[in-house]
Amino acid sequence: METRLKEKTPACLWMQAGVVKQKKCIRDFLCTTCRFDRALRKVCHENEHHQKQSAILQGKKDNLVFWKEKLKKQPLARRPCIHHMKGRIDFKTCPKTYNCIDCEFDQYFHDQFKVYTVLKPVEFNDISGVSLPVGYYLHSGHTWVKIEDHNTVRIGIDDFASRVLGKFTTIKTPLMGKQVFQGKNAIHISRNGHKASFFSPVSGVITEVNSQVNQNPGLINHDPYIDGWVLSLYCPNLKQDLKQLMFMDSNKSFMNREVDRLYAFLEEETQLAAADGGRLGSDLFGNLPKISWNRLLKLFICKEP
Repeated sequence: METRLKEKTPACLWMQAGVVKQKKCIRDFLCTTCRFDRALRKVCHENEHHQKQSAILQGKKDNLVFWKEKLKKQPLARRPCIHHMKGRIDFKTCPKTYNCIDCEFDQYFHDQFKVYTVLKPVEFNDISGVSLPVGYYLHSGHTWVKIEDHNTVRIGIDDFASRVLGKFTTIKTPLMGKQVFQGKNAIHISRNGHKASFFSPVSGVITEVNSQVNQNPGLINHDPYIDGWVLSLYCPNLKQDLKQLMFMDSNKSFMNREVDRLYAFLEEETQLAAADGGRLGSDLFGNLPKISWNRLLKLFICKEP
């Protein structure tokens, strides 16, 4: 698929459609995080309501319409695909009048885009059986961050937590457009009535929720770092947030300490000595029913950074 380079400061979609005269996009077209977009949408909704009431519209704001509605009135040859407007492809017309859900090209584009942006890590470190991806940032509450593009990241739950707590049966997160904050609860899971909450490793606005994980939370246990990601965020202060997290060698040191602490806890609880050089298996909680769920959370999950 042929793509073109983005401008350094591309024009906002509302400007490209001719609704406003001058507005640059500084959020990489993540419109759900944009106050300007929300403000214009609010005005346009109000204008639609007034029109239905046959009210006489006056003033500059009263003439505003949604950018899609503005472009729908253009002939097909002058109606650009949204992916062209966002600088991702060369010019292509929109034959679906911006009803992207019915567009085969839109689905194709997203499928192809994910192939190139959701890349598997080059390598994983193995810490006594716990998988630790190279290039990810870690929070001490066992959540991770993978930088996608600019200030966009993906976050999820790490392999250690999924092995300790076992297969998750439900997951709840805030909705798209909501804010989450570093070190505050953002991901809520349960296992047959047992509940746990995980901190967000960074602060940001949710731009996407992994629908596959919502339908099948067990993906986190099967593939916590790739298919099992939970949220995509736009993080305006990403560099500052990352300074509070662990990375590379500090990740390995942290995970080694966590595994050692876990083995010490198991010896205390079960009176069984962990074999030197042993590997942490999966579903610890399920295989050792005498282990307290709440103690596991207190010792390993609900920790401040």
